[in-house]
Amino acid sequence: MNGQSQLAAYVGRIGKFDEQETVDFIKVFKEVKVKKRQFIVQPGFTAQHRYFVVKGALRAYVIGKGGEEHTIQLGVEDWWISDYNSYIYQQPATMFVIALEDGILLQVSHDDESKLKSSSHKYETFFRTLAERSTASMQRRIIASLTQSAEERYEYFLETYPLLAERMPQYVVASYLGMTTEFLSKIRNKRLPKKGSS
Repeated sequence: MNGQSQLAAYVGRIGKFDEQETVDFIKVFKEVKVKKRQFIVQPGFTAQHRYFVVKGALRAYVIGKGGEEHTIQLGVEDWWISDYNSYIYQQPATMFVIALEDGILLQVSHDDESKLKSSSHKYETFFRTLAERSTASMQRRIIASLTQSAEERYEYFLETYPLLAERMPQYVVASYLGMTTEFLSKIRNKRLPKKGSS
């Protein structure tokens, strides 16, 4: 399945587009290839695109005053990623978005997305649905960070995203869950079966 077919399958699950509407939607997306450690968004530069991940893994993060990295969002196949505050309001980005693996993305520009939404309420509804899902997901993360222990957050992550937990570097998972890599290592070691146990 190529990138456009993958996006068509995705919008078929969420949008209520007919065949021509799907064609018109997909044709404004441009395929881009990224290399591991390549930045697609950097602070100070306005994010011009929203990205659909065809293949690969990406990470959006900010750097604190002490130099610590805080992962805000992850992106793998069939997920979307960008610095949304920068993209939506067309103002300088505050996040880095970097490829963790070589990958293929489909990007849509802010102008083309605006034109899509103006041309059809179906397209507008599609992007609103993306925004609603993203908002709900972010709310769950905030609530978890305020009400759950580090161990509980890690257990939930393993249950919800088992393949992601295997695929992401440990420092990324730790940063995403709001803990140090060392603390995550302790949690993981506690979960390992003791030698000699059945």
